[in-house]
Amino acid sequence: MAEPVELPSRIGILPFRNKVLLPGAIIRIRCTSPSSVKLVEQELWQREEKGLIGILPVRDAAETLSVGSMLTQGTDLGSSKNQTGLSDSHKLDGKNQQEPIHWHTRGVAARALHLSRGVEKPSGRVTYTVVLEGLCRFSVLELSTKGTYSTARISPLDMTKAEMERVEQDPDFIALSRQFKVTAMELISLLEQKQKTGGRTKLLLETVPLHKLADIFVASFEISFEEQLSMLDAVDVKVRLLKATELVDRHLQSIRVAEKITKKVEGQLSKSQKEYLLRQQMRAIKEELGDNDDEDDDVAGLERKMQSAGMPPNVWKHAQRELRRLKKMQPQQPGYNSSRVYLELLADLPWQTSSEEVEMDLKAAKERLDSDHYGLEKVKQRIIEYLAVRKLKPDARGPVLCFVGPPGVGKTSLASSIAAALGRKFVRISLGGVKDEADIRGHRRTYIGSMPGRLIDGLKKVAVCNPVMLLDEIDKTGSDVRGDPASALLEVLDPEQNKTFNDHYLNVPYDLSKVIFVATANRAQPIPPPLLDRMEVIELPGYTPEEKLRIAMRHLIPRVLDQHGLNSEYLKVPEAMVKVIIERYTREAGVRNLERNLAALARAAAVRVAEQEQDRDRDRERVALNKDVQQISSPLLESRLAEGGGGGVEMEVIPMAMGVNNHEISSAFRRVIMSPLIVDDEMLEKVLGPPKYDDKETAERVSTPGVCVGLVWTSFGGEVQFVEATSMVGKGDLHLTGQLGDVIKESAQIALTWVRARTAELNLGCAEGEGNLLEGRDIHIHFPAGAVPKDGPSAGVTLVTALVSLFSRRRVRSDTAMTGEITLRGLVLPVGGIKDKVLAAHRNGLKRVILPERNLKDLVEVPPAVLASIEILLAKRMEDVLEHAFEGVGSSGNSWDEKIAIGFLEPFEKTDFMDYNPDYLMKVFKCVVRLLHRGYEEIFERGYTKILKEKYNMEQFVTSALLELHDYGRPKEWTENMDDGRPIEQKEKIDDQYN
Repeated sequence: MAEPVELPSRIGILPFRNKVLLPGAIIRIRCTSPSSVKLVEQELWQREEKGLIGILPVRDAAETLSVGSMLTQGTDLGSSKNQTGLSDSHKLDGKNQQEPIHWHTRGVAARALHLSRGVEKPSGRVTYTVVLEGLCRFSVLELSTKGTYSTARISPLDMTKAEMERVEQDPDFIALSRQFKVTAMELISLLEQKQKTGGRTKLLLETVPLHKLADIFVASFEISFEEQLSMLDAVDVKVRLLKATELVDRHLQSIRVAEKITKKVEGQLSKSQKEYLLRQQMRAIKEELGDNDDEDDDVAGLERKMQSAGMPPNVWKHAQRELRRLKKMQPQQPGYNSSRVYLELLADLPWQTSSEEVEMDLKAAKERLDSDHYGLEKVKQRIIEYLAVRKLKPDARGPVLCFVGPPGVGKTSLASSIAAALGRKFVRISLGGVKDEADIRGHRRTYIGSMPGRLIDGLKKVAVCNPVMLLDEIDKTGSDVRGDPASALLEVLDPEQNKTFNDHYLNVPYDLSKVIFVATANRAQPIPPPLLDRMEVIELPGYTPEEKLRIAMRHLIPRVLDQHGLNSEYLKVPEAMVKVIIERYTREAGVRNLERNLAALARAAAVRVAEQEQDRDRDRERVALNKDVQQISSPLLESRLAEGGGGGVEMEVIPMAMGVNNHEISSAFRRVIMSPLIVDDEMLEKVLGPPKYDDKETAERVSTPGVCVGLVWTSFGGEVQFVEATSMVGKGDLHLTGQLGDVIKESAQIALTWVRARTAELNLGCAEGEGNLLEGRDIHIHFPAGAVPKDGPSAGVTLVTALVSLFSRRRVRSDTAMTGEITLRGLVLPVGGIKDKVLAAHRNGLKRVILPERNLKDLVEVPPAVLASIEILLAKRMEDVLEHAFEGVGSSGNSWDEKIAIGFLEPFEKTDFMDYNPDYLMKVFKCVVRLLHRGYEEIFERGYTKILKEKYNMEQFVTSALLELHDYGRPKEWTENMDDGRPIEQKEKIDDQYN
């Protein structure tokens, strides 16, 4: 038998309103009032495991007292003098209790199994959550409420060990014990039959003392407050055991009644199931006898559905003919199911049903586009223009928009935004890998397993005739012996023909003119010209690192956290770490890999959170079950104090194990409060692995002569392409590797011929007419990443530069990339994809880009932020490229600067400046400044103000601005230190440094 608990003479009191804690019971409470918080802090928090508090039931004076002895506030206990100080105002749960409050004279001493401290926001108020275990009964001798919390002088009520041994020899106690065990065993057996539990509880009856077991059993039942007080007042063990026996027997009877009702309900359900089976058998018998009344009803229902479908007259006539044919057929006949499925399709198609378009709000549409898509200003402006035309003329035949761009830049979501702005349903048709024309036009019904085309099937799913239909990956269609899907799309996208689109499965015309078609593609080149001519191509460029950062912080991180069941309280990703992921783990045009990496971080955080949740659940299980006993499986009391009661204490009963090891419980409830997981460099390397890209990679790869950095365009956006050249002893042959196409092989031949023809001019070691560069040696040119096919007409200048670097033994500048094609005469020809190529150079940390001079106009499409960080060098001939490319060679002066400035401003020449939007023109001017004239914002702004005042035309502005640039030179320090419009005295020093 366990030793009695040693109680102090005075103990802190925590009032429980309309609730009793019995010895052996476990309860969780939340303390919020100042008095209860102070009590827990001083008696439990500071004393840790040694602390004890008293739990004393209280009730309002207005309630009728029928059980137990209650003390009214202001009454003396155990003394002729008022030593309690109960006349003082005592607050219970924040209320000033001037009215009488009845305190019970008996309570239970309790100890804390688990204690946690918290702070409420935004008030900053301290709260405590405590898990208490009742230990033993005590009697209140003196109660005081003078301090910050109530205290009482108490006397223990539990019997000593010797007294309990004498009681156990009492015949009455033995009889009561036997009766209690019999009743409890019946309850446990009933629960074991019903819920398959209670096996270990049988052992509990023989191992736990009965006077403790009585309290534990009663604490598990739902009984009234008066009955709880009666059980608390049962100090005599025999009285307590008698009350517990009565309560257990009553609970046993209630379970038997509930079981009887349940069996009766189950019998009624079994009867319903029996009727269902009989009806199914009756239906099968009718089918065997050929009685198809049900089938006739189904056909009649199909006919009614067809009548309400709103088919055009010619389609309705065709459907009636097919329906008459169906009525003449037996369900067992071949073709019956095929005919019925066909008619069901005709009935389900939205012939007249359409979405009711909401009144279009262009401002709201623009706000939605801005909230859903960061950047892409030109694309969003074109969509707004498209919507504006639809608003003014709803029945206008607008163009078919085709969004072309790398993966992950938002093509599909833009189409969805168009549907939302128009108030129409959205359906996506995936065309990737489609090579069969029947996927568009449908299969003829003569084939087994025939079905309609994807367009008709999509219309059936959305159930409206005017959705926004996205033709996704339209450039991925192919052609083979089964036909060409692109040719079938010609009819779909032609507004003159799609009014009578003929699906082979339907075999009747269907009107597609109300459908708004939007297409997406990664490249426009694979799309057949006739099909491309029917669409308006809108190019979506790749995102800059700054745009990716904003997209990640605004859209990707919240979405990834939500998808993984997390929030910012569990995982925080600082902007600096997002930048590291963008620069060192993902180099792409879109943001899909960025989202995948963020998802990997979220999964790592989810594992941490799930493990802590699992540990917490395991702690709870250890409280509910231990290796020796099983909890009683009856409904356990789970209650909270009524609003306004309990001294600022919220309580709920924890499902408890009877006879558990309390030290084990105390250990189980100690857990660390989880803090947010903040991503840092260590976590990135642990989750994502070592960085995939290095800022020094380009410099290291271009550290030897014969290596050059080129820029290429792919369906995934712009990319950096290294070109490596080397020579060896041989017979003068040219070797090309890297899975190259015919065009790029011819470019290599032209590059080698141009270099050989200018050996002397380039000072490559052989005078004109003396010797040959290839005499006695072979040349090998390699394009790394040999698994990737490469072709195109933009590698000419890169090949020439690599060969000149090889023969001259001079290194190409590691911060420079280039693109462009050459002729045999050395002219640099323009190429495509300039915007994506410049973005690729920016992503890879390159600072200088050499472009054909005739591509100057394409730089307007490049974001100003990118142009501000990259020096653009224009080349008209191959000699210009070489002048910019090699180490130690600067630019050729301000001539290119002037050409760039004039090229940007050329559209505005000889035009009144005020005809244009000043904000737009200011962006143009600053774009020119950031391109090459770094540090000249002041000069251009001064010219801008002058034009606004005097209304100069653009030609005058360009002339005056370029003259000022010529006077003040290039370095930024000159403009930053200008006093009276002239350079400072340090000009010569800066000039020497610059040169």
